[in-house]
Amino acid sequence: MKTTLIISLTLLVVMIITQAFVSKSTKKTEQHAYKVLKVYEQFEIRKYQPAIFSSVKLASKSYKESSGAGFRVLAGYIFGDNKKSEKIAMTTPVVMELGDSTKMSFMVPKGYTLEQLPQPSNSNIVFEKQDEKIIAAIRFDGWASDEKIKHYATLLIEALAKEGIQHNSKFSYLGYNPPYELINRRNEVVVELMNFKSQ
Repeated sequence: MKTTLIISLTLLVVMIITQAFVSKSTKKTEQHAYKVLKVYEQFEIRKYQPAIFSSVKLASKSYKESSGAGFRVLAGYIFGDNKKSEKIAMTTPVVMELGDSTKMSFMVPKGYTLEQLPQPSNSNIVFEKQDEKIIAAIRFDGWASDEKIKHYATLLIEALAKEGIQHNSKFSYLGYNPPYELINRRNEVVVELMNFKSQ
């Protein structure tokens, strides 16, 4: 009984230390820079800086079916599956545009231009340069699912309508944590705004 307790406590301590290390590593990962323009009760409005993204389109419109497949393709590219066998740093968040099909995107780290990026071995990967944009974001914890994403998208639609804020109806999911990070998980549903003027 005593041995079992000691083993359990040891495993618990190891897990806590591991999660603390993972959380610290996640916080150091380069993030798509933005400025918060306004905070509402359920959501906030942000202005994102221009950035380059590597993207892949997937046939499925389901988060569950697309997330793993899209991540493997893009992660393969940044881990060296390109014509130069060059490794590129991971960034956050992972972006998934959801609709009739799904597009997953990783932001390219600062310092790269479109001309400098190594050519992907996978021809399905494309590069996109996004201009400055203003988005509304609603956050939720834990692990994402199709049901949660739909729920928070609905909440965001209702909250924006209540404030009279227009959007383009193209929603995306943002995931900030690796799957092995068990605590302090951050997920968001976002949508680009139209004609928003900060006060």
